[in-house]
Amino acid sequence: MEKQREQWGSRIGFIFAAAGSAIGLGNIWRFPTEVGRNGGGAFVLLYLLIIFAIGIPVMISELSVGRKGQKNIVGSFTSIKNTPLWHVVGFMGVLAGFIILSFYSVIAGWGVSYIFKFLNGTFTGGLSGSEVEAVFAGLSGNAIQPLFWHLVFMAMTTYIVVKGIGNGIEKYSKLLMPALFGLLFILAIRAVTLDGAMEGVIWFLKPDFTEIGIKTIFGALGQVFFSLSLGMGAILTYGSYLGKKENIPSNAMLISFADLSIAILAGLIIIPAVFAFGLEPNAGPALIFITLPAVFGAMPLGNLFGGLFFILLTIAALTSSISLLEVVVAYFIDELKWDRKKSAILAGIAIFVLGIPSSLSQGLWSGISIFGMDFLDLADSFTAKILLPLGGLMTVIFVGWVWGGKNALEHIRQEGVKFKLGGIWINLVKYVMPFVLLYILISGFLN
Repeated sequence: MEKQREQWGSRIGFIFAAAGSAIGLGNIWRFPTEVGRNGGGAFVLLYLLIIFAIGIPVMISELSVGRKGQKNIVGSFTSIKNTPLWHVVGFMGVLAGFIILSFYSVIAGWGVSYIFKFLNGTFTGGLSGSEVEAVFAGLSGNAIQPLFWHLVFMAMTTYIVVKGIGNGIEKYSKLLMPALFGLLFILAIRAVTLDGAMEGVIWFLKPDFTEIGIKTIFGALGQVFFSLSLGMGAILTYGSYLGKKENIPSNAMLISFADLSIAILAGLIIIPAVFAFGLEPNAGPALIFITLPAVFGAMPLGNLFGGLFFILLTIAALTSSISLLEVVVAYFIDELKWDRKKSAILAGIAIFVLGIPSSLSQGLWSGISIFGMDFLDLADSFTAKILLPLGGLMTVIFVGWVWGGKNALEHIRQEGVKFKLGGIWINLVKYVMPFVLLYILISGFLN
């Protein structure tokens, strides 16, 4: 007799877990970076509009396929349409989760190490920009230290996933997500009360419409997709643990609103702090590991607030990493019939090993390049520009044309669930989303 599939113990547990999947380095690190690169408030406005116009409809599609199939990403697609094409599309999601987590864990490991750097006073005394940069170079370029922190982070992720849905992912999400919001509020209040911070707040929240162009629109589209964990199988897999009475459109709205709130709060921590210290908001990824430590180091109680920030970064990364590992683990459980413990441990080990080249590419193997990129950039580019938009494109085609929009809508509305915008959603999924996601995919190839 087949073992009954695990389910979420409560709606709030699912919302926290799914919001945690969406909320990660994409919000705390990538969103403020993209805002800085794309003109401030104009990018924020576009991001807000695109979440509602594109992000939520795609999320509803993924949750619906997952709940209908009640299996991993491969099994959910093929339970509706069992052809080789949809086996491949499903497996792309497993592959995306596997590759993303391999380099994501390396970066998250850097964040874990910075907690201890602040606690032991590494940045005390207001180090210069070049001195802070040397600290980061000393970490990322070391052969052993980053691998140790990569291992620590993967061990935490694997432990939670081994515990299962109710006792692992849901339980820890209920602890981690309130802590995440609490730390964000504390740090945001500290940042906006710095001398000179209000200039950054205004730049962040007041749109300058002259900044809106194709580059800004495309940047906001890509950020929404990356931030909401769409196209990588995580939301679809979490949807497979949903009961029939759950309101999918309402849940998608709540998850997206939580994701948006965290992104805005992260921006209100980073952008005002950067303006207060006269630094550039468009510093890119260096904003987190070089610019911010310099800011915290020169701030009263900087070690405390710096340590809190990197605890926050670690929590955000962890809530996303467990969803990425669950994509792979669910596949092993459903398709290979392995038990959860074996699946999680073996997948965790394999992902750690795959992440070694990404870690070493920042130091010992920095001279090795493929298509002009190091291992970490290659893995990031391959997933962000190809696997994620392709996965999203195939999902909306599947829902709109293969499963059928009307069938999907009937599934969403079962058990008396109201979805007044269902007709608009069907038209978006069938006629608008495929072209938008195809555009993102083609642009990724060309850039």
